[in-house]
Amino acid sequence: MKQTHDYLGSSDDPKNALKGQVLMLQLKGAGYAAAFCLAIVLGILAIAWIGRALPEASRDTQDPTPYSFDLTVETAQVV
Repeated sequence: MKQTHDYLGSSDDPKNALKGQVLMLQLKGAGYAAAFCLAIVLGILAIAWIGRALPEASRDTQDPTPYSFDLTVETAQVV
């Protein structure tokens, strides 16, 4: 059984029905985009909150891997 919902009341005019369907799809896509952006913002805020919850002493400590940024390239010498 197929259920058709005519939310826009434009069942008699196919041009208006197409415009309504496009509008509904655009609003649905905008809702998905808003939910995605809100999830990203909430994730960033959660990470920032965790960072502020850390004690002050943890911000002043040295890097646990001080040589991880060392990117020197050793050149090979031909003998």
